[in-house]
Amino acid sequence: MSRPVTKFAPHAVLLAAGIGRRLGQDDPKVLLEVGGRSLLARHFDVLQRSGVTQLTVVVGHRAQKLRDAIEAAAPPGLEIATIENARHREGSVVSLDAAHAVLTAGSPVLLMDGDVLYDHRMLDRLLGSPHENSFLVDRGLEPGDEPVKLCIAGDRIVDFRKKPVADHDWHGESVGFFKFSAVIATELATRARGYVDGGRRGDEYEEAIRDMVLADATRFGWVDVTDLPWTEIDFPEDAARARVEILPGLMA
Repeated sequence: MSRPVTKFAPHAVLLAAGIGRRLGQDDPKVLLEVGGRSLLARHFDVLQRSGVTQLTVVVGHRAQKLRDAIEAAAPPGLEIATIENARHREGSVVSLDAAHAVLTAGSPVLLMDGDVLYDHRMLDRLLGSPHENSFLVDRGLEPGDEPVKLCIAGDRIVDFRKKPVADHDWHGESVGFFKFSAVIATELATRARGYVDGGRRGDEYEEAIRDMVLADATRFGWVDVTDLPWTEIDFPEDAARARVEILPGLMA
């Protein structure tokens, strides 16, 4: 049953254009099955449970196969559209730019990476956050350059990237889910378009978000989800962990 946690549910944007080559599959990453169900279908369930009624999926690699999967798995009550990023082999900022029309439509936006298996309570916390613009952060990140890090000094976000440069008190891993007000979503769209038009198509979308944080960090907050099970899935070992360690916690 749907369980709205905000008065005005945002329009969700799911970034799902990437290829799963590092996973050893040729299908889009969101079609990876965990426990007999695809990440895509699991996203649909959680979004609907959280009261979201509008979703736009940015497709790219094997776009038609993904569209077919979306049509087959779409639940009643969740309005789903797709936007194609024909340049999906470039940086993820191009996928973000592909969603320009959604980001500038005047509604709050829930921006989500597609390659994540996660507990439904993460979205409940994000949508219920008192901050109009919020990040999800997990303090239990593994060391290395792969995780995107949210860096905190005092009560303020001071950096947001894989290799932070700002001094900070602590940092955690970004889950890759964000809640943005209509104003901030429009600003993000403008910054992403600037990256694309300026020849920075190889950049990741997090850089455009980082620019907004550095411009005025007082506009942003975060929600700690260290206690909840989740994982980003990039490599076969991530998929194995998802099935062995994360999935049983989601079923509890």
